[in-house]
Amino acid sequence: MRNSTPWIRYNFRVVWLSLAYSIFLVGAVYGFKHDLLSGPVTYIAAILPALPIIGIFAAIGFYLVEEQDEYVRMLMVRQTLWASGFALSAATIWGFCEAFDLAGHVEAYYVAVLWFGGLGLGACINRLTIGSAGRC
Repeated sequence: MRNSTPWIRYNFRVVWLSLAYSIFLVGAVYGFKHDLLSGPVTYIAAILPALPIIGIFAAIGFYLVEEQDEYVRMLMVRQTLWASGFALSAATIWGFCEAFDLAGHVEAYYVAVLWFGGLGLGACINRLTIGSAGRC
């Protein structure tokens, strides 16, 4: 299961996209911190770190399409459903607390951070409910 061709391609994509994310984020933070950016370039610098994250979402979709083992695919679908439910629930609760001045503002990109945390949570739930076939 872990050594299937789709799984290897998925990991390859995620590793390279994570590397691109790190480079873009460090560059953007450095550029903004040292006032090196101005005009339309600021928008490009702000958007660049988001593109690899979007690419990771796409990589998960490609994996789901490419994976031929229906059981393994179901595990990943279940994992992504847990991630989506976790991130959207936390964002909704926080949003209402923020709207009623019970919590401070949190940047919207943290929803993706929550989603990736939920992906780990989903992997653990898979492992706990089905045994060693899940990835945790």
